[in-house]
Amino acid sequence: MKTYPLAQLRNVALFGHGGAGKTTLAEAALFDAGAISRLGRVDDGTTVSDYDPEEVKRHISVQTSLLPFEWRGTKINLLDTPGYFDFVGEAREAVRVADAAVIIIDALGGVEVGTELTWSYADEFGLPRLVYINKMDRENADFERSFQQVRDRLDPRAVPLYLPIGAHERFAGVVDLVAMQARLGSKGEVGAVPDELVPTAERWREKLIEAAAETDDELIAKYLEGEELSEAEIRAALRRAAGERRCTLVLAGGSAGNRGVTTLLDAIVDLLPSPAERGTVTATNAQTGEEVTLEPRADGPLAAFAFKTTADPYVGRLNYLRVCSGTLQSDSHVWNASKGREERIGQLFVVRGKTQEPVASLPAGDIGAVAKLQETTTGDTLATRELPLRLPGITFPQPVFSVAVDPKTKADLDKMSTGLARLVEEDPTLQVRRDPDTSETILAGMGESHLDVAVERLKRKFGVDVITRTPRIPYKETVLSATKAEYKHKKQTGGHGQYGHVLLELEPLPRGSGFEFGERVVGGVVPRGYIPAVEKGVREALVEGVLAGYPVVDLKVVLYDGSYHPVDSSEMAFKIASNQAFKKGVLQANPVLLEPIMNLTVAVPEEFMGDIMGDLTSKRARVLGMDSHGGFSVVRAQGPLSELQRYATDLRSMTGGRGTYTMDFNHYEEVPSHVVQTIIAEAKKRREET
Repeated sequence: MKTYPLAQLRNVALFGHGGAGKTTLAEAALFDAGAISRLGRVDDGTTVSDYDPEEVKRHISVQTSLLPFEWRGTKINLLDTPGYFDFVGEAREAVRVADAAVIIIDALGGVEVGTELTWSYADEFGLPRLVYINKMDRENADFERSFQQVRDRLDPRAVPLYLPIGAHERFAGVVDLVAMQARLGSKGEVGAVPDELVPTAERWREKLIEAAAETDDELIAKYLEGEELSEAEIRAALRRAAGERRCTLVLAGGSAGNRGVTTLLDAIVDLLPSPAERGTVTATNAQTGEEVTLEPRADGPLAAFAFKTTADPYVGRLNYLRVCSGTLQSDSHVWNASKGREERIGQLFVVRGKTQEPVASLPAGDIGAVAKLQETTTGDTLATRELPLRLPGITFPQPVFSVAVDPKTKADLDKMSTGLARLVEEDPTLQVRRDPDTSETILAGMGESHLDVAVERLKRKFGVDVITRTPRIPYKETVLSATKAEYKHKKQTGGHGQYGHVLLELEPLPRGSGFEFGERVVGGVVPRGYIPAVEKGVREALVEGVLAGYPVVDLKVVLYDGSYHPVDSSEMAFKIASNQAFKKGVLQANPVLLEPIMNLTVAVPEEFMGDIMGDLTSKRARVLGMDSHGGFSVVRAQGPLSELQRYATDLRSMTGGRGTYTMDFNHYEEVPSHVVQTIIAEAKKRREET
């Protein structure tokens, strides 16, 4: 593929709810542009975009695919993103490097949860956008209802640019409201507007012209004086209106039957901005901390942003790059300004799905990939050592769903940590950690499907087979009252015996205090040399409490008396004595179980508040406060982790995916008595099984 100047580049992301038809639209666009010779189908697993085995198996997109092609002398870099919330990180990567967005809406379902979510992402980055109402060739497709939802829930200034001709099996094409022509069939052939559509088309054309004229004082004056605006004037004004986000232009089509796709491609070229029109970006000099304003010029200082990383089984790590300034050359050396390390650039590629075409360079504004970089990961900036520019990174949401992972075999154990680390490198919305309380390896992500795909990818790409299960709750044990305990360890076995005698005081400490050890032995009843062994015996006993085997916390132990034998006493004897005295004391001091209490912030549309409040109450949560923001209610609550572990799934089910939440640890609290016996029984069963 040849190199294109900035004015002839378009970087456009396809966003929408899962199942809206983004991948089918992308496939039709590639076909119409001549980039592929036959149309693939999502259900057959034959599309260019969905090439990952998990995508073929599930018939959904799980990663963002880059799909460059040429249309009317312009190179369009299309970014096909997943629509399901579990893979929201992929959409965040695409929105960071796109210059514009096309929001796909299913004409049957209208504006859905994923539509609103990705619309908010486009708002966050100030992206100009078009709305494409898809599936007009399906039964029950309703353009007017979907369009009204766009105006009600996304942008009240939305106006149609194209109207559908017919619907369902009678969907034949679209009406171009600027030219007042029909665009028929898969090739968008020009024809006359059907008579029955003329009144509707004229009415909407007036609104379209009005929206266009409002972008220019001369045009609005001309329009108000009743003068006819030329087609060229209208298109130029609409380009300005779309670029400045003064209105949202709405198109229609049926991608599966390849109707209305060519008109969308025309609109991308004619109405959406090039990288040059998107303006400057701000970078930071990694050495001086100064901000630098970068223009998207091929002869400017180098700044290439790594927005996505994949682990390719054949070429190794593959970094996808958007060049924001300067020109990135194959077979060159660059400076990773984010890591402060030099990188050698080998062969650069233009990537289309899973195919790679070598190129000599990538100029400012373009998107491509490079393999086998040693240091570079998602969010890094490649620049020069002389001017180490660093671009803003990508903000990813925090994981909300966790599983514990165990290797299936000894061979898997040896490879698991390396495989998980590479998985996280590829997908920053995944997190891996070791829970110090339960000694489990925890894999966290955006939902159940997300983690299922991650585990499959771990096996397929890195040869690591793991078993997943619900993580254990890190309960703890403590005491509520003070007590004293004595234990004498005495054993005679011929020759030297064993003798250790200790008296301990136990008292509770405030929550979160941990453990304290002290001594006030007088008169040498326990020699100073044995006191560390006493403390060691107590600390070893802390690891496994007397109720359910959980760690004991928030108490103070003081050695205040004891005795020894000049021949039979030893460090081991005193360690055993203190260990047993501690366990005896804990049983006397009213032991209780503690559970982790989490802070929970839930944001849901107001109509779901009743369900949310009832569910939180059933989960033993306490509501601390409520606020309202733009039709959404925000609930702040605290609840036990044991009840909230699967809240991501529950919330999605209750709100149809429209609710979001964040959760973090706050403190430990005593477990209610009616729950304690269940926890003790489960712990006993687990010990018996192991």
